[in-house]
Amino acid sequence: MRATAVEVRPMNPGDVDDFLDLLEIVAAEKRYIGTEAPIDRARKRDQYLEGIESDRWGSLVALGPDGVIVGEIGLKNMNGLIEIGMLVAPDKRGHGIGSALLIAGLDWARARQAHKMTLQVWPGNEAARKLYAKFGFVEEGYLRRQWKRGNGEIWDAIVMGLQL
Repeated sequence: MRATAVEVRPMNPGDVDDFLDLLEIVAAEKRYIGTEAPIDRARKRDQYLEGIESDRWGSLVALGPDGVIVGEIGLKNMNGLIEIGMLVAPDKRGHGIGSALLIAGLDWARARQAHKMTLQVWPGNEAARKLYAKFGFVEEGYLRRQWKRGNGEIWDAIVMGLQL
């Protein structure tokens, strides 16, 4: 694995459109995240702009050396239970971006005195499952036929959690 220099910081309003560009790329892959292309950019923009102002939601972006957004971790605070979702640019996977995002996400959660982080991941996403396990997340459940996809398939999901 070749490490990429990366800065992780909170998303700001000026980042939203660049982030949505990345979200569209990853969503178009139809294999790593729940969001599928095409995305409703106006609705997503409004959601992220509203979320930036919220104390119960966080979005941290990873910037490559050129200042371009190469990843994001979304954090939803539900009374100390932090639900996360994460994505990394296809050409930046395997370069430490996910680890940098998780470290920053853990710091964000601990600063809010959270007691646990939780997520759902597709069973076939071995790279993500290994990354989360590296940080101490454990598989806590298996959800059969949980998420309906745009093509009509219904996918399973694995619930992972980390006690903080």
